[in-house]
Amino acid sequence: MDKQGLKNYIIKNLPFPDRTLDDVVEYFEEISISKNDFFLKEGKVNDRYFFLQSGFMRAFTYDTNGNEITTNFYKTDSVVFEVSSFYLKTPSTENIQAVTDCRGYAISYDQLNLLLHTIPEFRAYGVKMLAREYVLYKKRALELINLSGEARYENLIATNKEVFQHAQLKQIASYLNVTDTSLSRIRREFTKK
Repeated sequence: MDKQGLKNYIIKNLPFPDRTLDDVVEYFEEISISKNDFFLKEGKVNDRYFFLQSGFMRAFTYDTNGNEITTNFYKTDSVVFEVSSFYLKTPSTENIQAVTDCRGYAISYDQLNLLLHTIPEFRAYGVKMLAREYVLYKKRALELINLSGEARYENLIATNKEVFQHAQLKQIASYLNVTDTSLSRIRREFTKK
């Protein structure tokens, strides 16, 4: 698989000199994850940072009653990792699973850290990506508090339509923090608009 998609993703987020970019992407290894296989299982340490070149993945955990709760969806051209487990080297409380067959590029924590400390452009990229992930996390947390289920549904359609092609409705409902019945009602009302 050609690493051009990885290069394009990095450049889109922060311009790099070509030679430096070539040096960076050499550290990434191509991996494939089959549908329903796990990139990360709860209780394991997330030791890889993964660029999803193609496919669709989701993160989930379990609530205190044992119900599966989807916490994130990852579409093509996304970075996939569980940030606290990756950086703090602690066991994850989430699972990350391939919803479809997936392909992409992974880099280990140690290799990523080496790049962050030796290539100033990549360090700037790392800071930007970490800040972006924090902003997205904060935005999602506030949406769960400040927005109705209907508004969260509309935002999901606007930002990640692929979810509706790949994820099960119960997974979407748990991600939106609504019941399956509420999601059915929201979808019916939305199609009437």
